[in-house]
Amino acid sequence: MRGSWVEQLIAIASPALGSTDARFPQELLDRWGARAAELAALLKQKNGLLAFESALHLFPIGPVTSGYSLEAWNSPTLWREGYEDAAQDALFFAEDIFGEQFCIRGARIWRFNPETGDSEELAPTLEQWAQRLLEDYNLETGYALAHEWQNQYGALPLGKRLLPKIPFVAGGKYAVENLYATDAVTGMRFRADLARQIRNLPDGTQIRFQITED
Repeated sequence: MRGSWVEQLIAIASPALGSTDARFPQELLDRWGARAAELAALLKQKNGLLAFESALHLFPIGPVTSGYSLEAWNSPTLWREGYEDAAQDALFFAEDIFGEQFCIRGARIWRFNPETGDSEELAPTLEQWAQRLLEDYNLETGYALAHEWQNQYGALPLGKRLLPKIPFVAGGKYAVENLYATDAVTGMRFRADLARQIRNLPDGTQIRFQITED
């Protein structure tokens, strides 16, 4: 008999990324209510995971020996403050291959676009979020490009995501040749600066990027 969508996601995923005896922070349960309780139940079964060849990354409860814990990822000073009010009032718990964030906001699950700071409502519950991922994991996680990029360059290390050399919002292609691996926090901070600069520009405004080598 098929299990729930969350159970199916857990079953196909990597081993847990964090300790099996980690406890979900009570302050997050108090603040985020039912959706946080669902997340806590998921993480109790598997404390953090990678799925779809690392295209999906679910943050574990800390402490962790590598990568970022759920608590660290949601620290205001790690990357969120760069988005000002756009990244407030949300609990970021997972990301796709491009570092687009899945988060709890209000009583629902949302997708946060790091290039624009915009959010899109995805599902009313974590169960329906898992269903959406499993039914169209290529669209929702970027699996096909994750697979193709890693075939060429090797496995993506924990804590890294694939960013576009030319941002998607500026017309960059969803193609391997437009992608490079970078630290997840570095990627979020870079795109927070981009999101602030284009936030109030009218649709269709031309954007010029200057790419430099460090």
